[in-house]
Amino acid sequence: MAVGQTGCMIVAFSVSPSGNPRPDGPAAQSQPGDGSVHDAVAAAVKVVRGSGLPHRTSSMFTEIEGEWDQVMGVVKEAVEAVAPYGSRISLVLKADIRPGHTGELDGKLERLEAALKDQ
Repeated sequence: MAVGQTGCMIVAFSVSPSGNPRPDGPAAQSQPGDGSVHDAVAAAVKVVRGSGLPHRTSSMFTEIEGEWDQVMGVVKEAVEAVAPYGSRISLVLKADIRPGHTGELDGKLERLEAALKDQ
């Protein structure tokens, strides 16, 4: 089976803008502040939540689970949602590609917790 044809994956990603916001973008009217990018991150997370795919967001990353094309499509849309907030975009992505497995977003944590109880 070739990667991307079938199978499930979990992607952990972080996307954030830097540089000056586009003049026509939503951040252009905001007041200078502490350098927080929470509005841009919120735009990306909104895309993930709207995708319907299993996901989880923490303070540093968003994890999303699904088929290759689905997940990468959501990551692309999230990057596009952040674009108006800066002249550059940073994307950090880590993928666990495991064909034939689903429900691993929670399954991995359940196995970890079980292992911790046994120690």
